[in-house]
Amino acid sequence: MSHNHLKEAFISNLNGTSLLEISLGLSLPPLCLLCRGLLLILYYLHYGKPLSSRKRRLLLDFLVLISPLVFSCTVLSPVIFVVPALIAAFCAGIFSKIYSQRKQETRVPFRQIVKEFQEAYLDPEYIPAVTVFRVYINVLTSISILAVDFPQYPRRYAKAETYGTGVMDLGVGAFIFGNALVCPEVRQKSYVTQLKLSSLAKQFFSVWPLIFLGVGRLVSVKSIEYHEHTSEYGVHWNFFFTLAFVRLAASLLLAVFPKNQSWIVAINLAVLYQLALNTTSLKMFILHGSNGRDTRAGFLNANREGLLSLFGYLAIYMASVHLGLRLLRCSSSVRGWTEALRFLLLMVLALFLLLGVSQACADPVSRRMANLSYCLWVLAHCLTFFLWFVVTDLALVFAKLLVKGSSVPCCWDVVKPPGTSAKHGTEAVPVGREGRLSHACLISAINKNQLLFFLLANVMTGAVNILIDTIHSKTAITLCILHLYMFFNCLIMYILHAKNIVVKFW
Repeated sequence: MSHNHLKEAFISNLNGTSLLEISLGLSLPPLCLLCRGLLLILYYLHYGKPLSSRKRRLLLDFLVLISPLVFSCTVLSPVIFVVPALIAAFCAGIFSKIYSQRKQETRVPFRQIVKEFQEAYLDPEYIPAVTVFRVYINVLTSISILAVDFPQYPRRYAKAETYGTGVMDLGVGAFIFGNALVCPEVRQKSYVTQLKLSSLAKQFFSVWPLIFLGVGRLVSVKSIEYHEHTSEYGVHWNFFFTLAFVRLAASLLLAVFPKNQSWIVAINLAVLYQLALNTTSLKMFILHGSNGRDTRAGFLNANREGLLSLFGYLAIYMASVHLGLRLLRCSSSVRGWTEALRFLLLMVLALFLLLGVSQACADPVSRRMANLSYCLWVLAHCLTFFLWFVVTDLALVFAKLLVKGSSVPCCWDVVKPPGTSAKHGTEAVPVGREGRLSHACLISAINKNQLLFFLLANVMTGAVNILIDTIHSKTAITLCILHLYMFFNCLIMYILHAKNIVVKFW
């Protein structure tokens, strides 16, 4: 067996992991974010000023926000159920220290602090959980696409062959979910038909970089005979094409149907597609080709997984547009977001219930087909992930109220209530998202050049696989390579952000 075939076999015929393990793993990034925020508040409490050194901030962000994720998907994977508890305990210890050591003159009864927290108003123009969600999906995907080629990455985390829930199976759906939350249709409050057509034209133009990258990936992979997992998208199709065509199709649908009814379109798409899979020969065609022997003759046969899974991904996108619109209508107060958390939790529980029914009555989760169960699974876990980040942001807001003047990048600022001019007694000093401190934040840096970050990760993944025999690497070598790879990517984003450079040519 050739080296390329050996690498292809290494990531093939897998069955994924349990829903519980994935759900637990999704709590790690929010806990890391909480830990970073509490450490910055504790630093301010001790020194009376924020951590201003860019080098130290980069080092802190990388060690707390990125490095634990690399360890968790490699050497710590056997004890993954313990890791969140350890980080949560560490965060509780830091919070206890902040609470006990806060300045004497600002000490007030705990009940009064809770009351002030509940009455606090937040920056209405910014939902940090959306930014952090999208950045972390990018980060987790970047780690996984290289780590999966090393033996230290558990095979149960890799993409399942046909049915199953691997960690990497969540990646594409989560990208779709994150893109829909910030799509133009969500951000635009209202527009007439003429403006709709103008917006639609802009959408068609804006996807050309994704199509260009898709063609570039196709040409490069074929020219160097890079190992591929054909049943993932097909012979010629890839992730960039899926992102581009889903966005185009969604723009067309949202130009026809009212955007506040996108959830109805999503339900119809997912259910009708599942009915087609169960009542026609469509499922057999996707799994085994038109002749039943896995033929790849002809464009449709060659790329059947990538082309037909678009229906499922489009359903995820349309459902996520509805969520994005609901989030924009959330009150800019802590009370409002507490109510939103209850709504999100009910949605998560409902989606998991529907997922159980779908798997029992229709099909198990299949990323390869992007069936109904897959759509429900992606939405349930993405909402869970987003909910964790909202809880983290609110916890950091509470911690900032304990230490007057402290600030945490990519976290809500407490602002004055609407219609008041008096300064709130426990108001944290607001720092603009594009202010001095945001330039020293790794989350902001990656967010500013997300597509470049992902593209660079793909290029470096290919380079590492060409230069190194990954499947026979020792543990120490693997950890060094993964950390250097992620640090180099993060460093480039950090430098670009510090210089206020956005690599966008479309």
